[in-house]
Amino acid sequence: MEFKDYYKILGVERDASAADIKKAYRKLARKYHPDVSKEADAAARMAEVNEANAVLSDPEKRAAYDSLGREAPHRPGQDFRPPPNWDAGFEFTGAPGAEGMDSAEFSDFFEQLFGHAARAQRAQRGGGAQARGAEQPRQRGRDHHASIELDLRDAYHGAQRTLTLHGARLDEGGHLVNEERQLQVTIPKGVREGQLIRLTGQGGPGLGGAPAGDLFLEVRFKPDARWRAEDRDVYQSVSVAPWEAELGGAIEVQTPGGNTVEVTVPPHWKSGRKLRLKGRGIPAATPGDLYLELHVSLPAAATPAQQQAYRAFAQAFPQFQPRAAHGTQGA
Repeated sequence: MEFKDYYKILGVERDASAADIKKAYRKLARKYHPDVSKEADAAARMAEVNEANAVLSDPEKRAAYDSLGREAPHRPGQDFRPPPNWDAGFEFTGAPGAEGMDSAEFSDFFEQLFGHAARAQRAQRGGGAQARGAEQPRQRGRDHHASIELDLRDAYHGAQRTLTLHGARLDEGGHLVNEERQLQVTIPKGVREGQLIRLTGQGGPGLGGAPAGDLFLEVRFKPDARWRAEDRDVYQSVSVAPWEAELGGAIEVQTPGGNTVEVTVPPHWKSGRKLRLKGRGIPAATPGDLYLELHVSLPAAATPAQQQAYRAFAQAFPQFQPRAAHGTQGA
């Protein structure tokens, strides 16, 4: 996937005002609109222009996009993948999970970055006439949503966290102004990836004395080489010595819950097998399980004696062919 430079597509500077963006968009729309344009690639160019405008004319999306550009440097034509949870902490208008909305015909780049937020915003606006009508002077504030990153261990014990959320607005001159706010949030024990934490009254302000909207925080777990979660089950990578893998025996393992447990490795351990610790996954009325994925770790031969031990090991197994299973063993 190629990174899209929306500023370049619209032909504006990165500090362009809202009026500059609107003017550039209208000029390009007149040039590339398929109904009037004679350009051979008018439809494709118009789709690009529409996509760039959808991001840069929206202060929330623009602020997140600008941050991504700073945090993930890129080169033209270079394959681009956004970092995991790149948008964590950015606050968007709308409630999450607004599926079923008509999807705009934008690129995979846009969909991967903003598809979720765009559907939520369209759903919020879909409240339609009742929310906007003049006969309804009182209007509840819009719901907001943001993704947050947590440690997996927070799911085991619960936690109190101070979260910094990033928002954006336009000043009187139409220039983007980044804003931050901090919230004290209680993380419930047993929280799962994708779960929503609802903060009542922390969304957009109401009008005419109506209550504020709510803020929905979507939980994501920080990438961690030690473990990963799938629903309530947790998978943990554990290193074992070659003799532990082949001969078996008891080993001690530090679990994500912070406990040290002793488990028995069966003899003749095969790659791909897992040890299941029932009920040691994410807590719940019916807790998940913890699966230990054992990987053989080889000690470094740093001394002559250790190097000789490896040579003796090789002599003890003259028939061992580690690459035979992959068809790469020489004749």
